[in-house]
Amino acid sequence: MAEKPQPVRVPYCPVCSLPAEYCEFGPDFEKCKPWLIQNAPDLYPDLIKEANEREVAKTAEQLQAAGISGGDGAATAAGGTSTSKPEEVKRLPGGKIKKKDKQEVVIEKVVRNKRKCVTIVKGLDFFGVKLSDASKKLGKKFATGASVVKGPTDKEQIDVQGDISYDIVEFITCTWPDVPERAIYFIEDGRKVAAA
Repeated sequence: MAEKPQPVRVPYCPVCSLPAEYCEFGPDFEKCKPWLIQNAPDLYPDLIKEANEREVAKTAEQLQAAGISGGDGAATAAGGTSTSKPEEVKRLPGGKIKKKDKQEVVIEKVVRNKRKCVTIVKGLDFFGVKLSDASKKLGKKFATGASVVKGPTDKEQIDVQGDISYDIVEFITCTWPDVPERAIYFIEDGRKVAAA
């Protein structure tokens, strides 16, 4: 009698939920790499080589930061190793360094249909302001519609119907004292202009 064929066991990545051999085509291959190195090393041999090279480079950087030279292995002049950890820098594709977001409130007026306009308020959340509460207060104060929406950079912002830029700075600084007036900016003709 012929032996029954056994089903093929396909390992699925817990990060992207794709089969392991398709992780490189998934939404975030960088997050899948540690799991792939541990659980599917035969599928991506380049990852193991890359991880080993990274470990060697990291060790060399740590030794250099601690003041230990690669030649004689001597410790620092203090007699021990340094415990200071270099600050991690987030890098974008292409090696560019990602800038930290500044704590500022940006107010922009966008004209639609040649007569209607929307005032966009970005950055209130940096100062600990809950955006849903802020949109309610803005809508009530200026008797207009206000809502929290995701902007083009996937950050939440408040869209207020109408042109309220004439009185919004005073309202923001009075309602939320944690927001300084020097941190509020207007976008005028594509340039950022300080409100103060």
